[in-house]
Amino acid sequence: MTAPATPPTTTAAPQPPVTVRVFTQRFSSTPRGARLARHLALHQLHSWGVPHGTEVSETAAVLVAELAANAVTHGRVPGRDFELRLALAAGTLTVDVSDTRGERRPPGPGATGFPAGDAENGRGLVLVAALADRWSVLDRVPVGKTVRAELDLPC
Repeated sequence: MTAPATPPTTTAAPQPPVTVRVFTQRFSSTPRGARLARHLALHQLHSWGVPHGTEVSETAAVLVAELAANAVTHGRVPGRDFELRLALAAGTLTVDVSDTRGERRPPGPGATGFPAGDAENGRGLVLVAALADRWSVLDRVPVGKTVRAELDLPC
């Protein structure tokens, strides 16, 4: 008599856990609120293991500063705050800055032009386009818009 055949066993390859870190904070739509957003973003990134002074930290600081300044300058509605959201997941840092002025949308990727050489403003989204791996302008529900910039992180 022969022993019954054992069924083949299938073992899945171990999958690393997916860790998503998210930071969301509202700030007053003032220059002081924009500065605070930048400082808190750097502090949060440092607590997530992205040290101050690294290329990722410095690039994120410029992205937050430019997007927050744009929210304060072009997206300000009296009495309404702007919102910063950072998400760190799967090798990507996402920076979202939202305001409540949906009717004042910036030009999207590929539509931003260079300002005249003597212009005093208009370079913020040019910097965002140059520094971010991807960026976009999204509708914000129920009202407003979000400008999103993404950085691919080194492995």
